[in-house]
Amino acid sequence: MTESQRPSGEYPMYPSYGNGDAAYPPPPSYRPAQPIATGPGTTVWPGGNGADGHGGDGGSGPAFPPPAPPEPAAPRHRARRPVALLAAVAIAAAIVGGGTATVIEQLTGNGSNSASSVIPGTTVSQSSKGTVAGVAKAVSPMIVEINATSTAGESTGSGVIITSDGEIVTNNHVISGASSVKVSLSTGRTYTADVVGTDPAKDLALIKLRGASGLKTATLGDSSAVAVGDQVVAIGSPEGLTGTVTSGIVSALDRDVTVAKEDGSGQGQGGQGGNGQSGGEQWPFEFGGRQFNGDTGNSTTTYKAIQTDASLNPGNSGGALINMNGEIIGINSAMYSASSAGGSDSSSAGSVGLGFAIPVNTLKTDLDTLRAGNNS
Repeated sequence: MTESQRPSGEYPMYPSYGNGDAAYPPPPSYRPAQPIATGPGTTVWPGGNGADGHGGDGGSGPAFPPPAPPEPAAPRHRARRPVALLAAVAIAAAIVGGGTATVIEQLTGNGSNSASSVIPGTTVSQSSKGTVAGVAKAVSPMIVEINATSTAGESTGSGVIITSDGEIVTNNHVISGASSVKVSLSTGRTYTADVVGTDPAKDLALIKLRGASGLKTATLGDSSAVAVGDQVVAIGSPEGLTGTVTSGIVSALDRDVTVAKEDGSGQGQGGQGGNGQSGGEQWPFEFGGRQFNGDTGNSTTTYKAIQTDASLNPGNSGGALINMNGEIIGINSAMYSASSAGGSDSSSAGSVGLGFAIPVNTLKTDLDTLRAGNNS
């Protein structure tokens, strides 16, 4: 009989598990595994099937199946989700912010289609949209009267406020050769203005009020969307009658109108007492091979104009032609006055429903040039 080399008393003796003679084994040095709960009424012990004393009730109970192996983890797409999310955000931003981006391009001169975009400003309220009264109420505060003094005399015209700090668009022939420019708002407040830039080839000019801020600005629309027959409103200061409103329709598009270009050519809009520059000549222009309202002189420019039957009179020059949404679609520039037509012996005077306006898209493409102070 082989003797145990284990020192006496190293392990205590315990009563037998089955017959009381043998000792229990020493307690394990680790915590026994705990049962795993599965469905109701079933317990699975980890690591056994019931035959080794860990899976059942001492080896006599039924064997329990081992727990099912875990399902393979689904492939992870962490790297792709941010890309998809960013793409979705970019698409949404493009849809929602498209209008804003277009406006920014318009104001900064970027973008190939900036002329056909609308530059926002004050528009007609929803309840008054489509009415002459609604257009007049909304837009009149943005139309100003301009009084320009030059060596040839004093002339009166109109202008459109396009920035809150006092940038005003008008016709070149309203301020041509002026040594002093005074501007009266619809509120009656008067400012001195400086000429920023002129473009005689387009009969456009930009002036800036001194010390102005917080002014309401006009919405510059899209003249490419104008159709013959559209209802329009004209606002200006004919003969110094500030804020005069007339209405009509668009009679025709792309009319070739020729106006005087050089300074001091006699294209004034009628000064105090009704006397215009250069011996009473008012608003001279050429259309269809004939000259109206006097002699345009030797230096002229021709542009494509919007024709309207809205009543325009001397002093409306530089004012606004407006659609029924309150958007500026043209800058009034010329009108036919039968009493001063070349070769005419008519004694009638005033508008006869033949007026012309420079398309607003022409103005928008020219704004950067005018703001740069170019005087061509």
